[in-house]
Amino acid sequence: MPTEKSPGLKILWLWTLGTAAILVTSVMRTRMRDMESFMNAQQEEPISSDTYLVDKMPESEDVVREETS
Repeated sequence: MPTEKSPGLKILWLWTLGTAAILVTSVMRTRMRDMESFMNAQQEEPISSDTYLVDKMPESEDVVREETS
């Protein structure tokens, strides 16, 4: 068995590792960009603790009304 690897095999390994590195870099850049846009969207719309929920449709079926005597 030869202890030296052929130049073609070395090139193939280099190509494979280079392609994997490019793909990993691309995925990480995309995720960082998405996370940055998500963080910017949260900073633009701060949610205050004084926010109240208001039902705009009081006649909806989910509303339970009190009966007055």
